[in-house]
Amino acid sequence: MHLPAIDPLLAALLASTRARLAEHNIADPRIVGIHSGGVWLAQYLSEALGLSEAIGELDISFYRDDFTRVGMHPTVRPSRIPWDVEGRHLLLVDDVLYTGRTIRAALNEIFDYGRPASVTLAVLVSRNGRELPIEAGAVGARLVLPPDQQIKLRGPAPLHLELVEQASRHP
Repeated sequence: MHLPAIDPLLAALLASTRARLAEHNIADPRIVGIHSGGVWLAQYLSEALGLSEAIGELDISFYRDDFTRVGMHPTVRPSRIPWDVEGRHLLLVDDVLYTGRTIRAALNEIFDYGRPASVTLAVLVSRNGRELPIEAGAVGARLVLPPDQQIKLRGPAPLHLELVEQASRHP
């Protein structure tokens, strides 16, 4: 499979995000990125949308429901949300939406900080293979891939997508 170029995907994600925010009358969202690709994209969106608040950063390693299967990540970073979550409209950003488990973990962590007014999910790529009922409100591209292929966002400069072959997750 040939992966799409990053610049058109970023433009599509930005347009989709602007449309979603306008549709819901959200003028000043707070942006939270999931390490590491989601943080790179959150920074891009924050600058492109002209937002002045610093972005929040989540490392959801300790919130994963597959922690015992995946094991400890060697570089666990602290999460940082530099503003009050309570009553805010949040834009949660990740690079690839696949099973939905990363997003579920991120939501659990966000709610440990407080109760936001809303959470909109923005992803660069939404792919098939959902295990949880989670969908993005803003998407750069939707792709269908076999279970033995994953998409990784590499960066931070320059950002680019990489297709990774791996052993099938389910026998």
